[in-house]
This record gives sequence, structure tokens and C-alpha cells, in this order.
Amino acid sequence: MADNRKAIVLVSGGIDSATTLAIAKHEGFSVYALSFDYDQRHRIELEAADRITMSLGVDEHRVIKIDKSLMSHSALTDDIAVPKSRSTDAMSQGIPTTYVPARNTIFLANALAWAEVIDARHIFIGVNAIDYSGYPDCRPEFINAFEKVANLATKAGVEGVQFKIHAPLIRLTKAEIISKANSLGVDLSLTHSCYDPTPDGRACGRCDSCQLRLKGFADAGLTDPVKYA
Repeated sequence: MADNRKAIVLVSGGIDSATTLAIAKHEGFSVYALSFDYDQRHRIELEAADRITMSLGVDEHRVIKIDKSLMSHSALTDDIAVPKSRSTDAMSQGIPTTYVPARNTIFLANALAWAEVIDARHIFIGVNAIDYSGYPDCRPEFINAFEKVANLATKAGVEGVQFKIHAPLIRLTKAEIISKANSLGVDLSLTHSCYDPTPDGRACGRCDSCQLRLKGFADAGLTDPVKYA
């Protein structure tokens, strides 16, 4: 029988996934954290994921290696310029070059497999449909569709175990997410958001992710604790 208190939580190293992990912990779940190494350009995020899981405490943290060639043609994996200094309007138009092909589908599929293996029925993902920079796999429609797939395509689902995909941040602004993290005691200095950090790990301050992060902190009336170039 599936354990209703076990949860897989996808942890990328950013504010959203750290907050999602804290929410899962706050709700009483035993957390099994899952991160992915796909030779991403900003690999410092994996170090951040380690820091976050150590800080908040998890039952287990796994890092899954994925062949980068399966998720290429993105500014986050290939030698493609990361968009910088774009306006809010520009960020809201179209799908940016930082989109990684089918990334959240691949991540959730791995999480679903692990959930079935350890008899968990809950999966948490920190996607956001408001400050999401145009990624199609961060929308509620995608989350709802994947939940249906999870319950159609697994032995557990067919036998009556219902998987639940939790996206607790999906309707929140970045400022609301940061405020939530602050209220849950998340150390946001451990997180990393930048798409194009300097060699010494400082955030560029100009990519879409940095701009959304900085605006979120400003709107929340807080100071971002990470270092910027």
C-alpha cells in the first residue's frame, strides 16, 4: 500500500523548489528530493540543491544523470546566448531560448517512477504560471495533464493508488513565493537562480531569472542575500 506521507520533491536549487520543499516538510511529508544533472550551463544549481536539502532536511536526495543531447538546443545547455536586460513585456512574449525541451515532463516522469518504487503517492514541483517566463511546462494545464498520465500509465495507478502532483506555487507571484519562503524559515542565501553566473558563482543580475528574482525581493520588501556581479 502506498505511503500517504512520502513525497518526491523536485529540487533544482532555486527559490521556487526550495520553497516547495519547505512546504512539503511543513505539511508533514517525508521528503525524497530529486535533482538532475544534464550538463546544464548553470551547474552551480546542483551545489545549491545540495545545500538546500541539507539545510531543510530530507530522507534522501538523489541526483539523476541525463544525457545532455536529449535536452539540447537551449541557452541553458548549449553555446547559445542567454537573453539579458529584457523588459517585463519582452519576457512575457513567446517561449525564450532558455526553454529546455520537455524538461519538466522528463523530470516528472523520473519522479513518478521513483514514487512507484518507494510506494509514495505525492510529487511536488515548484512550477509557477505567473512569473514563469513563458515556459509551456509550467502551466496548470500541463500539471493537470501529467497527473492524469501518472494515474493511467502506472501499475499503482491501475490498481487504485492515486498519484497527486502538487504545484503549491503555481498561482503565486515571485514576491509571494519569497515571502512564503521567509515565513517558513528557508535560507534563501543558499539558493541559486541565475542562468549565466560568473565563474566564481555570482549571479549576473541581468538574465530573465535574475530580474524576476530581484523584482520579487523588492516587491516583498526584502533584500536578496546572494552575491551579484
